[in-house]
Amino acid sequence: MTFPSALRGALAFALVAATQLAHAHALPKQQQPGPGATVSAPHEASIEFGEALEPAFSSMLVTDARGTQVNTAKSVVDNGDKKHMSVALGDLAPGVYKVQWTAVAADGHRTQGHYNFTVK
Repeated sequence: MTFPSALRGALAFALVAATQLAHAHALPKQQQPGPGATVSAPHEASIEFGEALEPAFSSMLVTDARGTQVNTAKSVVDNGDKKHMSVALGDLAPGVYKVQWTAVAADGHRTQGHYNFTVK
């Protein structure tokens, strides 16, 4: 079966566009402290994402086992590296902590998740 060249071009464009959209979600590539890690009390939590983030709509929140917020400031997306988001932490006592994150990619796709780490 042969297609007219205009249709072939449109099909090729649609395939490339669909491939780009499939990879447009900002997902964590590296977390510090990492999921399930047991660490000495960190002074910040950070996540490196696979896509650039929209700072106004992306955030992190860290809570203790009672659900009390322990981050001392709002999370920030780095100006120079829009794939890196971090949040400052106060002095953490031993225990389990939960990092909750929301990431909105520059193209508007939203992802969210959470993980725990333990302070020894």
